[in-house]
Amino acid sequence: MCSRRPRFLPLGFALLLAPALAQAQVTLKPDGQWRYLLTAGANVSSGNNNAGSLNLSAEGARQTGNDKWTWDAKADRARAGGNDTIERYGLRTQYNRDFGIDWFGFGAGELLSDRLANIQGRSAVSTGVGRHVWRDGRGFFDVSGGVGYAYDRFVNPTVVAGEVRDRYGRLELVLAEESSHRLTDTTSFRQKFALYPDLRDRGKYRAVFDTGLTVAMTQTINLSAGLSYRYDSDPGTNLKKGDAMFVTGLSMRFD
Repeated sequence: MCSRRPRFLPLGFALLLAPALAQAQVTLKPDGQWRYLLTAGANVSSGNNNAGSLNLSAEGARQTGNDKWTWDAKADRARAGGNDTIERYGLRTQYNRDFGIDWFGFGAGELLSDRLANIQGRSAVSTGVGRHVWRDGRGFFDVSGGVGYAYDRFVNPTVVAGEVRDRYGRLELVLAEESSHRLTDTTSFRQKFALYPDLRDRGKYRAVFDTGLTVAMTQTINLSAGLSYRYDSDPGTNLKKGDAMFVTGLSMRFD
């Protein structure tokens, strides 16, 4: 495996090391075995403030000497004052296979529902090639690029790309970088940034950024916190372009 380590930090790592917050990371070992991670967080208040939130996520990963298959699922619900403030569900998977010491090909898929962002359902697939900038026993840094197709169904018809639509499909470029860092024997950091320029309507794009820190309390139990940011340059009428969500909780590994 490549063991070269660059003299620079990934952009997301350098900018967000201070808050460094995201979901825990499933264990990666090149032995061909599936490993899993479950994370849960909740918050409830009553009296002058009636609010509650529930955040659940699950991850799985299988890695060998020349390929890696990962998936993750998330469910996030929150209410305040009797109104929904978050209602988001997502499922993602990606398969990477090396075709050289430093290069790999990938295929990925995603399903998303976010009613408060007017997304009844989003399905997306992508494929491309990537490069292992460095990887060793303490982490990795990969960059990748390719093409994909995304198809959105909206809760309510809205103006997208200059027309009122109840659904919208488009070809996209896929540009991404991802890294994982074991800072100490019990502390791990990871981040991922992906940019999706719209090839159907030039100048439009969406972006996804996740970054985070995990602290192991035992071999099985971890403390984790999460910050994710989603951006859409053309989300539709009366919708904000950016959505950020912060989550803390406990994680349990199944290695």
